[in-house]
Order: sequence, then C-alpha cells, then structure tokens
Amino acid sequence: MGTVISLTNPGESARRLKVMLVEDNPEDVFLTRKVLRHRQLDQDLMVAEDGLQALEALKKLAEEGSRLPDLILLDINLPVMGGLEFLQMLKDDSRFTPIPVVILTGSNINGDIQRSYDLGARTYLVKPIRIQDLALAVNDLFPEN
Repeated sequence: MGTVISLTNPGESARRLKVMLVEDNPEDVFLTRKVLRHRQLDQDLMVAEDGLQALEALKKLAEEGSRLPDLILLDINLPVMGGLEFLQMLKDDSRFTPIPVVILTGSNINGDIQRSYDLGARTYLVKPIRIQDLALAVNDLFPEN
C-alpha cells in the first residue's frame, strides 16, 4: 500500500483550496496535478492511491482537528476500496458530507454515473479530462478562486 502525499507550501494563505486527489494511476496523477497547477490549485494537494487510503487520511485529519480538503477529485476504478464504496463511506460520515466530490474516471457506464450522483458527487467527468472541463467544475464549486 502506498502513502498519502501532502504538498503544501509554507506560508500559503489558509484560504487556498485544499484538494484531495484519489487516483491510483501515476500518469493520471501527473496529468491532474498539471491541470491543477495550471489553475494554481496544486499548492495544497493530497494524493491517495485508493479509497481506503483516502478515508484513513480524512479520518486522521478530522481526529487531529486539522483542516479537511475543500474538494475531493475521485476516480471510481481503484484497488482496495473503489470510488463508489468510498463515496458511500463519505455519505455515511457527517464530518465529510460537506466536502464536494468531482468524479474523474474512465467509466462512462450509466449505472456508475447515476450511483455517483446518488451518493453525492457534484460533477462527473470522463477521462481523458480536458483542462477547461476540470477548471469549469472547480469554478462552479468555488467561484471565488
């Protein structure tokens, strides 16, 4: 099992968006980080390789009283704990339900799309993700950024 990586620049304003990316494919992590960097959203980025790592990281942050992510970018097809199971866990824990989730996945199966929305996902984007689509999704959720 990999580790959760946190990339935070010291001295950054607390008002910067904190983003969690849940993605197991290193190429997709690289490309998503590049998109986030283009939007200047990569300063406070956490990366988890599967839903279980992400859930454990969220629980640890909550237990420590640390700031939770403002946004979760989530793949559905993940090892250990898949994205839909992770979404269900988020929905079941009131500490995490306010965090908006944007799905970034290769799955365009109608059942996955509907289940994602049923479990609280705010946006569903199918890979390959275009920079402008992710930027639009983030701008819709956080117009002040």
